[in-house]
Amino acid sequence: MQNNISVLKVSEINRYVKGLIHGDPRLRDLWVGGELSNFKHHRSGHMYFTLKDSKSSLRCVFFRRENARCLFKPSDGMEVILHGNISVYEPDGVYQLYVSEMEPAGMGSLFLAFEQLKKKLEQEGLFRPEHKKKIPALPRRIGLVTSTTGAALQDILITVKARYPHVHLVVAESLVQGPGAGSDIVRALGLLNRRKDIDVIILTRGGGSLEDLWPFNEEMVARAIYRSEVPVISAVGHETDFTIADFAADLRAPTPTAAASAAVPDLGDLLDVQGQLRERAALALKRRLQREKQALDHIVSERFFALPARRIRMSKEALGQLDRKLRREIVRVLQYKGMRLQGLNDRLESYSPLKVMSRGYCYCRNEEGKIIRSVKDLEPEGILQLSFSDGRARCRTEEIEEGRIVDK
Repeated sequence: MQNNISVLKVSEINRYVKGLIHGDPRLRDLWVGGELSNFKHHRSGHMYFTLKDSKSSLRCVFFRRENARCLFKPSDGMEVILHGNISVYEPDGVYQLYVSEMEPAGMGSLFLAFEQLKKKLEQEGLFRPEHKKKIPALPRRIGLVTSTTGAALQDILITVKARYPHVHLVVAESLVQGPGAGSDIVRALGLLNRRKDIDVIILTRGGGSLEDLWPFNEEMVARAIYRSEVPVISAVGHETDFTIADFAADLRAPTPTAAASAAVPDLGDLLDVQGQLRERAALALKRRLQREKQALDHIVSERFFALPARRIRMSKEALGQLDRKLRREIVRVLQYKGMRLQGLNDRLESYSPLKVMSRGYCYCRNEEGKIIRSVKDLEPEGILQLSFSDGRARCRTEEIEEGRIVDK
């Protein structure tokens, strides 16, 4: 090896090539199209993938701070157009495309993001008919989520005043366009849901571009509508505009005016219906009275009403017979009960101690009034009380003899 040969380090070569590439203005700001493959969304937030066509491939990196602005979700096989710059990753000596923007080829990124979110929420069941709440027929208080400076609010106020001026409107002011509008709409919906007097909510704004209406396509707004305990009517943009909020809402109205018409009835129509019901009720009552009168006329013409005196006389005679029969039965029952009562009285009399005492018997008690049942209960010189059928005697015990007494 000759002493005058300069030996370069690998890092120097890579740094030199990187400088050459950076010096090429075409590689600092370019658009390139192809198909995504080997896509990986790292937990750091960075995206790594390969862009390829039928003949070659290019390594790419999409850092988190740039891909946060990407509205759709990239995946393998997707045709995209990338904007960025070519540079060398010095540790590996590999050149790659550092992506700053990504657009789907053949369609706008907003439209693709719309379709992806719609498919996701549809698979979760957020748009199913069984989850839709019924719009009340006669609301007393309506909540509005909209901008207070937009034409949509004025359209609703005019329509409600013309159709049903008795309803009260509660406006929860919200951004409806631009950064932060989605979270502001969610806040307004939550504010109205915390009230207990709101019967229905109208979420609305006027027409605009897809970018202007994008807050109504955000996932957080769709989920807030789905969680709402109050029925939600979505009226965003013009009749041909559709948003994710329209699919999540309980009812989609093509315009703000149509939303107001769907939320409140027409007072004139209600009065017409009331008049028709009044006429039907009067006619039904008249027919009922006619039927009752016919029934009454038929009853009065019966033989019973033609000869009322005879009917009363026959009833009076039957009542007299029943009265005489009842009296005879009462006398018979009283006689029978009296005989039984006399028999029981005779039996009770035979068991009476006074009856026995009348035959010469008496009973004996000591001075404390305790009945003496045996000579063993006697005490010499004790005071005794003898009770006869016709009086009492007080005596003293002189002598006590035990043993069975035999009458002589």
